Amino acid sequence: MSTRRDFIKKATAGVAGLTFGGFATGLSARSYGRVIGANDRIQVGVVGFSDRFKGSLFPCFMNHAKELNFEFVALSDIWSVRREAGQAFLKEKTGWDIASCRNNEELYDRKDIDAVIISTADFQHALHLVEAAKAGKDAYVEKPFAETMNDANEALTACLAAGIVVQIGSQRRSGANYKAASEYIESGKFGNINMVEMCWNVNQPGRWRRPKECASIREEDVDWVRYQMNRPPTTWDPRKYLEYRLFWPYSSGIPGQWMCHQIDTVHWFTKLKYPRSVVANGGIYQWPDGRTNADTLTAVFDYGPTDNPQKGFQVVYSSRFSNSAGDVKELYYSNGGMLNLDTNEVTPTGGMREREAAAMNMQPNLLEPFKLPETHAEAGANTGGDPLTSAHMRNWMECVKTKNKKTNCPVEAGYSHAIACGMANAAYRTGQRVVFDENTKQILAGGKPFIY
Repeated sequence: MSTRRDFIKKATAGVAGLTFGGFATGLSARSYGRVIGANDRIQVGVVGFSDRFKGSLFPCFMNHAKELNFEFVALSDIWSVRREAGQAFLKEKTGWDIASCRNNEELYDRKDIDAVIISTADFQHALHLVEAAKAGKDAYVEKPFAETMNDANEALTACLAAGIVVQIGSQRRSGANYKAASEYIESGKFGNINMVEMCWNVNQPGRWRRPKECASIREEDVDWVRYQMNRPPTTWDPRKYLEYRLFWPYSSGIPGQWMCHQIDTVHWFTKLKYPRSVVANGGIYQWPDGRTNADTLTAVFDYGPTDNPQKGFQVVYSSRFSNSAGDVKELYYSNGGMLNLDTNEVTPTGGMREREAAAMNMQPNLLEPFKLPETHAEAGANTGGDPLTSAHMRNWMECVKTKNKKTNCPVEAGYSHAIACGMANAAYRTGQRVVFDENTKQILAGGKPFIY
C-alpha cells in the first residue's frame, strides 16, 4: 500500500511532465525534423526585456545554461531604451554578443534562433506565442497564457499545429511540495476536495505603478502601433504601456497576475479543465488613480463534473491591495482535514472527530499529519532567481533539448487557467454568473460571449 513516504519520494525524484487532452480535437502536431543532440548548442532569443526577465528568468536560465549548452543570441523589444539596455545588460553579464531586433519580425528573420523566452505585456503573451509557433520556435512564455478566449484559442491551435515545446510560466508545477500535494490528492487519501480557499493580499501603493518611467518615456522611442497588436487602437498613453496591469483590455489585473498561479493548482490536482461557473465582485476601493482594474476582488468558482451538479466543490479566491493581512494562502479542505500549501503541511484540522461521527453512527475521519517536501535550488546552481522558477526553467531547457512536449506546464495547462481567470474577469466586469461553452470555446455572460 502506498504511504506518505511514497508520495514524497516520487515528488522529489524528478520533474514529472503533465498534460491535459481534449481541447484540440482534430488537430495534429507536426513532428520535428530532428532531435537536438547533447553537443548542439541551443540558441535563444529574448522577446521583451522586462523586469521579470531581468530579475528572474535571466538568472534562472543562466543557472543551467553552461551545463545544458544554451546561450542567448538576440533580443527583441519595441522600446529603443529597453532594447539598448537589454543588449548592454546581456553583454555585461554573459560576455555574449547579443543582436538587437526592433521587433519580432526581425528576430524571426534570423536563422540562428532555436527557441525564445517571452515576457511581454499580459495581453501579448498568447499573440507572441502564436508568432513563435508559426516560426517553429520552442517557447518559455510568462503567465497569464491569454487574457481573452479568442487569443487563447488561436495560441492553443498554433502551438499544437506547430508541435513546439511550450512551458507556461506557472512555476508551482515544478515545486516538490506541489508535486507531492498532487500525488497525495490523486491517491485518494486526502478524500474528496469540498472547499478551497485562496488569497493574495498586499499593501503596496506602488504595485504595478511606474510613475518615473511614465514621465520620461517618449512616444517616438516606442512602436505604439505594434504594442497594441489586436486591441482597439487608441492614442499614445505611457501608462497603458508601462502600467498595463492596471488597465483592461491590456491586462485583467488580479486574475491574470495572481489568480492564474493559484487556480492552476486546482486544475492540476483535480484534472478538471475549467470551472462550471464563476461569480465575482470587487472594485477600486483604495487606489482611484485612473486604473480600470480592481484593487479588491473576490471570485467564487464552482468546480465539478458538468454532468453531475451534485458532485463538486467550491473555490473562494480573494485579493486586495489595501491590507496585506493573510498574505498568500492556498488551503484545500476535505472531510478529514486540510492541505496547507503555505506551511506545506497536511493536518487533521477541521476533520470529523469521534464525537461528531458517533452522533451519526459513523467513524471519525482525521487525516494523518505530515510535512510536504520543500523546493530547493539545484545543487551546483548559483541560486540566482527563485528556486521554483529555476527548476521550471531547467525543465523547459531539458525538454527543448529532447523535443519532449510534455513540459511541467504545457500549453493545455495555460489554456485552462486562461479559461478560469477569464471567467472571473468576465463575472467581475458584467456582474453576471458566467460559464464556459465547450462547443464555441467562449466565455458566456448572460448567454453572450464576453470579449471586451
